[in-house]
Amino acid sequence: MTPPVFAHGHLRLYLLSILATQPMHGYELIQALGDRFGGTYVPSAGTIYPRLAKLEDEGLVTKSSDGRKTVYEITAAGRAELEARQGELDGIESDVTDSVRRLADEVRASVNGAMKTLRADLAAAAREARDDARDFGRTVRVDTQRSTTSTQLHEADMVLNEFRHQVRVDLRRLAADGEIPAETVALLKERLADVRAALRAS
Repeated sequence: MTPPVFAHGHLRLYLLSILATQPMHGYELIQALGDRFGGTYVPSAGTIYPRLAKLEDEGLVTKSSDGRKTVYEITAAGRAELEARQGELDGIESDVTDSVRRLADEVRASVNGAMKTLRADLAAAAREARDDARDFGRTVRVDTQRSTTSTQLHEADMVLNEFRHQVRVDLRRLAADGEIPAETVALLKERLADVRAALRAS
């Protein structure tokens, strides 16, 4: 189970620190948090808005309407609390850095696991193809198919190794820059799942 990104009460203070840079509406706050985590963590609206409402109740932020959007702005009391808790905020920033590294490691582990599963599916598909051909007693065709399947499996394995190497290089680069978009990870998982489904269907 993934540990929480923020300790109890820390997200509230972190939101204040972001609003201290400029007024924002809720979606901009969510984007700002996602950017600080390089896309590895994007909080939901159900996480952000209740905390903004509590900050408003405490007089630490105010809100105003800008068309259809609600803009939140830190108050003087909110800035005073940030100054009083600057040491705690520095610790939160350090925790955020650690969380980004941990989440990036989990992304890499997920990709590596998916690649291993794909290789296992390829090997299983090759074995099933050989077994099916042998059951029909087509000895000559079995030998031909075995040779063809072995070659194809080898080529597929080389492609997977090259793909895995390139993905890991790209992930390390993105993690170093602190920018791993969540949609990139989701798309990678989706595409890998599509390949697995195609293998099983065939």
